[in-house]
Amino acid sequence: MFKEIKRNKVAYVYIAPFYVLFAIFGLFPIAAGLYISFFRWDGLTAMRFQGFGNYVNLMSDRMFWTALSNTAIIGLISHIPILFGGLVLAYILNSKLVKGENIFKTFYFMPMVTSAVAISIVWQNMFGYHFGIINYVLGLFGIQQIGWLIGTGDFVNVAVIIMFSWRWIGWNMVIYLAGMQGINNDVYESATIDGAGHVQMFFKITMPLLKPVIVFTVIQSIIGTLNLFTEPMVLTSGLSGGPNNSGMTIMMYLLSRAPQGGTLFGYASAIAYVITIIAMVLSITLMWVSNDERKERRYEKRAAKRGLRNG
Repeated sequence: MFKEIKRNKVAYVYIAPFYVLFAIFGLFPIAAGLYISFFRWDGLTAMRFQGFGNYVNLMSDRMFWTALSNTAIIGLISHIPILFGGLVLAYILNSKLVKGENIFKTFYFMPMVTSAVAISIVWQNMFGYHFGIINYVLGLFGIQQIGWLIGTGDFVNVAVIIMFSWRWIGWNMVIYLAGMQGINNDVYESATIDGAGHVQMFFKITMPLLKPVIVFTVIQSIIGTLNLFTEPMVLTSGLSGGPNNSGMTIMMYLLSRAPQGGTLFGYASAIAYVITIIAMVLSITLMWVSNDERKERRYEKRAAKRGLRNG
């Protein structure tokens, strides 16, 4: 091993800066965060060891569960249009059903390259009660004005979901479009000859062949949802998430404990690691469920057992 390193020392020197920087700004904060999560610490005074006290307190923290449920609701509902809508838009552009596809790709991807703060401020004004354009349009149809961001907070999550979906649908569209362009056109031509329509090709050809890409985007969406912060924070004008904490996400609650809203660094670190565990469990579960090789092995075992019984 050491002989191999010595022989390729020039290559290791070139890649060393990356690993040094990753250890300093990546591994060290991860390890330090885990260490701090077992202490009560305000960032200034001496650290007091609590063991799993922060994690135990977290399980009985009503605000933590409120923030987690808000995040789950926003993630589950918003990713129906984000994932499926992005898939449909990508299929339309890839199938040449519209002209000027580059214009549409730029148009749908534009929100992703625009400042999240700027977008949130624009949407905040659009959701305004008296002068918001959304209430104005609803009024044209005789619908009563809606207090999107005020009142009891019943519509705060709806506002976050609309804005969040609008911003991220273009990102998934680009990823799906790249995957679709890797599918051989002969497959579609054969299906067309057999009389298949666009709906059949979409569900029977495109979606099965894009399964690895879809799994990737779902995992990416899970992580993105758990890290959702800027949009709801600006939209609701604070870390509280609007009336009755209706729009508070789990990341907003973490930062309200420390460093932006408080000094409970140990408690905030425990929340961060709970979020990490949730993301890992959901991602691993999704990959396990969608593993085709595992399903094929199970099918082969069942077929072999039936063969032995029949024999």
